[in-house]
Amino acid sequence: MTPRQSASAVKSRWLSDGERYRLVQPAERSLRQQVASSLRDAILTGTLKPGERLVEEDISQGMRTSRGPLREALRQLEQEGLVMSFPYRGSFVSRISTLEVRQVLIPMRATLEGFGFDQALDNLTEDDVTEMRGIIERMEEAVRGGDLIGLVEDDVAFHALVMSRSGQPHTTQIWGSIAPRMRAYFYTHLREAMPTHAQLVGVAKAHRDLFDALVARDRTRVAELLLEHVQDLPGFPVTDPAP
Repeated sequence: MTPRQSASAVKSRWLSDGERYRLVQPAERSLRQQVASSLRDAILTGTLKPGERLVEEDISQGMRTSRGPLREALRQLEQEGLVMSFPYRGSFVSRISTLEVRQVLIPMRATLEGFGFDQALDNLTEDDVTEMRGIIERMEEAVRGGDLIGLVEDDVAFHALVMSRSGQPHTTQIWGSIAPRMRAYFYTHLREAMPTHAQLVGVAKAHRDLFDALVARDRTRVAELLLEHVQDLPGFPVTDPAP
């Protein structure tokens, strides 16, 4: 499934409260993977809100699955930082604060991607370039269509592709562990900040510029553009809003 197919599928998956726990992932995945992916989509798109309790009985009935795969899925989402679990209280959708993003996730991402992109420069193939170009074109199309979900998914797909070519599996694994929290924050932020069309055009352009530098194998330019991009989020607040 391509990033754009995944993004468009997300839009139609969660149509009403009655369907919010519907199992929607491909059957070739394990049941745990299906449950985790379905819940992850609901969290990332805002159907399941930060702080909302995840009631196992409701989810298992809605997905028509047993508690075993569900609990395994919740543990996986907890490791990804999307779910928090407490003894005697249950599991809840995690809250991701601006403070955490600014002081922890962005610096971590900048360090990991700075190293990973540099290492990937000598490993990118013509097929990789073609795939990256396709992602950029989809991002530009998403901006024209006002498709925030598609824009975020393709943004993440671009960075994931380059990181996967770094030849540094441990770095890529650590990056993968923070990517879901960053993606969840992006969704929440973009829904609430409502960036202008010009700002969204800037996001796509930043990726096209980064793509051009990668293709040119310009290490200095890649490092400069990457740091600027990672630290820039349209309408990004300085602090969390007052409760």
